[in-house]
Amino acid sequence: MSSRGAAEQRHVPVLRDRIVDLLAPALSAPGSVLVDGTLGMGGHAQAFLEACPEATVIGIDRDEEALALAGERLAGFGERFRGVHAVYDEIGGVVADLGLREVQAVLFDLGVSSLQLDEADRGFAYAQDAPLDMRMDQGSGITAAEVLNTYAPADLLRILRDFGEERFAKRIVSAIVREREVEPFTRSARLVELLRTAVPAASQRTGGHPAKRTFQALRIEVNDELGAWQRAVVGSIDVLAVGGRIAVLSYHSLEDRITKRALVAGATSSTPPGIPVELPEHAAYLRLLTRGAEEPSASEQSTNPRSASARLRVAERTRLTKGARR
Repeated sequence: MSSRGAAEQRHVPVLRDRIVDLLAPALSAPGSVLVDGTLGMGGHAQAFLEACPEATVIGIDRDEEALALAGERLAGFGERFRGVHAVYDEIGGVVADLGLREVQAVLFDLGVSSLQLDEADRGFAYAQDAPLDMRMDQGSGITAAEVLNTYAPADLLRILRDFGEERFAKRIVSAIVREREVEPFTRSARLVELLRTAVPAASQRTGGHPAKRTFQALRIEVNDELGAWQRAVVGSIDVLAVGGRIAVLSYHSLEDRITKRALVAGATSSTPPGIPVELPEHAAYLRLLTRGAEEPSASEQSTNPRSASARLRVAERTRLTKGARR
């Protein structure tokens, strides 16, 4: 077992039962396949393996430690589970490499996993001092420290504004540039202290922890989360069988905006204005199964505070589209 402890003891899957209820109808036939594009520690995957005995689960994660923990947790399901080390925007290649033409369900839980938040050496959490890493795959890519120490001020400003939606980005960037000339950033505590000073006290009283938005922005930049997600949601629809379903759990507005745009576009006719008859190629190819974005219940949010910002959108594939993988 991993030295971090058993996965089932450390992770509470958000909206688990609701997601199973919505995707299970697509996973009833023998040989049906669910791709869990954000495997994490396997909580959702386990729920599907138990609830859908005819289904196989392919679990994708860029974090090798998460894959190891989930593998331990799901070992009892044998060949019904397969873990793959990849980024979720590689879903098309993963499916093809496994010899599949299509899958019956896809799930994405876009939150930072409990594994990453809980471990001090990962640098994701501002509540404890840690090396400024923030890479989900610690074997590759640029670290948060490298972003802070090497990016031009204009690029830092763009990241904080676009990815963190930080109102005080200009003040923060000025402070970062000034401080990194004195000494490069290496650990989170120094950055948190800088943010406590740079963000006005009045905003801290009403807007939550002063480091929240900056840490979010750095994590998104380090892992190319929004770029990868834009590619992943399109790729996942492409590999979905007719009658297959996709579920997405988002945790901030930037992710949810991308999800909503992709699913609503697929559920909307593309018939040009003024054309009296809809041609088959203009018909919607998705059907929305949730009204807007569903939220966890008050009781779930109380039990699992990390679920409070989660938003769930689910859609069903209704027809093939030109260029779909078949």
